[in-house]
Amino acid sequence: MKPVSMFEYIHINEYSATPKYLQLANAVIGAVEAGKIQKGDMLPSINELSYVLEISRDTAEKGYKHLKQLGVLGSVPGKGYYITNADFKQKLQIVLFFNKLSAHKKIVYDSFVQAIGSDAAVDFYIYNNDLSLFRKLLQNLKQEYTHYVIIPHFIEGRDKAADIINTIPKDKLVLLDKIVPEVEGEYAAVYEDFERDIYEALEQAREQLGKYHTLKLIFPDKSYFPKGIIKGFYRFCQQYAFNHLLVSDILEEPISEGEVYINLMEDDLVKLLDRVISLKLQIGKQVGVISYNETPLKKFILNGITTISTDFKRMGEAAAMLILENTKRHEKVPFYLTLRPSV
Repeated sequence: MKPVSMFEYIHINEYSATPKYLQLANAVIGAVEAGKIQKGDMLPSINELSYVLEISRDTAEKGYKHLKQLGVLGSVPGKGYYITNADFKQKLQIVLFFNKLSAHKKIVYDSFVQAIGSDAAVDFYIYNNDLSLFRKLLQNLKQEYTHYVIIPHFIEGRDKAADIINTIPKDKLVLLDKIVPEVEGEYAAVYEDFERDIYEALEQAREQLGKYHTLKLIFPDKSYFPKGIIKGFYRFCQQYAFNHLLVSDILEEPISEGEVYINLMEDDLVKLLDRVISLKLQIGKQVGVISYNETPLKKFILNGITTISTDFKRMGEAAAMLILENTKRHEKVPFYLTLRPSV
């Protein structure tokens, strides 16, 4: 067994949301696949990894443990760690770009990783709805990937997003949550139809909404949410003769009996409930509340908050299946109304 220096092959990226132990493991696997590390080669000790890469011993140990579980790494007491299998092949090298991390985005991530399986290496970046950061992260990637999975939600510069995404080969591209019409060519996608989804969900709740006279959609001025939500909301209200209003700031909006509020942002739900309770208005009888995106807590808040939401678990699973099946199909994710006592 000969010692080998692998630090030139490892890049721990502080911007990546991928756990550092997985970055370490994926780097070793990549070096093995590229033939830079051979079967029998000795790898650095836990202490050396921790010192050179500036990671904790626990992280280094976890990375090596993961490689052992995959059958790549072995160890000999008193001698150290070595490569046991150079024929190991991870056919899929996937990078995920999420616009933010939230309770429902975590559901997407978890279901994707579970469905794609352990034979795939997955790197994960969050760009905080910032087009410039998205571009920078994409340009600074240290390797080529077999697939690029992108949730394309941006607050500013949306008209330029397609130009960046179009630089990715379409046979490697999977758009998630939203279709970008300007993206060219044939590519895979798992998406919501925002305009139709909110219209049909509100239509299902029409009987419960009938006891109110006004519907208000809380849609902040600087929001990454698609304008299709507004179009679907307006279409429903006009179709069924509801007074309606778009609210940019719930803290400034007068709240009265007979109104239903639809929130998109989780922070706005907290502000809305706080104001309604402080006004001593009864939620579900005097004021209605509908929240976008189902999360486990909404089942319990104030005996239950009504939600309109896509199936986030299905979204992650469907994206993984498109990759595993090597198809460029576009799949719409189901959208559900969950009625609870808040309306």
